[in-house]
Amino acid sequence: MDKKIDEKILEYITQEENIKSRKDIFNGPVKIRDIFYEFIEMEFFDKKLKMYIPKDFEDMTIEARKFKYPSENRPEIIKSNGDGDIAITLKLIDDPLKENNIKKLISTLKLINKRLNPAFIFFDEGILEVDNKKIGFYDFKSFAIDDSLYNLVFLFEFEGKTMMGAFTCCYKDSDEWKDIAFEIIKTIKVREEEKEDEK
Repeated sequence: MDKKIDEKILEYITQEENIKSRKDIFNGPVKIRDIFYEFIEMEFFDKKLKMYIPKDFEDMTIEARKFKYPSENRPEIIKSNGDGDIAITLKLIDDPLKENNIKKLISTLKLINKRLNPAFIFFDEGILEVDNKKIGFYDFKSFAIDDSLYNLVFLFEFEGKTMMGAFTCCYKDSDEWKDIAFEIIKTIKVREEEKEDEK
């Protein structure tokens, strides 16, 4: 009886330690669903945007892009794992954006998404301060033909325009990936253009 109790306590402590350790994407490989992911800083959009993503994530193939993102308006950047069921996307939208309008834009996008997809289940929305930049976000559960997905949408001002990103994974894995996805967002760095003095 005592042995069983000790085993349960040990199991609980181990679970707590795993939860703590897997949130730190800077301190070596992170174990998620029995797979170890090493996170490295990658550069996008002419090295003007940097963020940490799993080292093994690669550019999704053209065929997979067309299947998973059928709209011709698909993101420019789609990094995914080998199976393509975990992805990070980035798309630069040619619409002007000022930081003081981010909260309003997030609420508007969420409302439109709700109206178009009433079955979706929405969770949180808010603003993160990352490297002196405001990043708006909202997350939700969507439904595919044979599965449900966890989606974290984020956006921020990039060279006066709207940079929209997203993290997606199977909903059944969201308990392990959600915190990691937010940690990824918190690594975003934007290189601001230096303005030359006019002569």
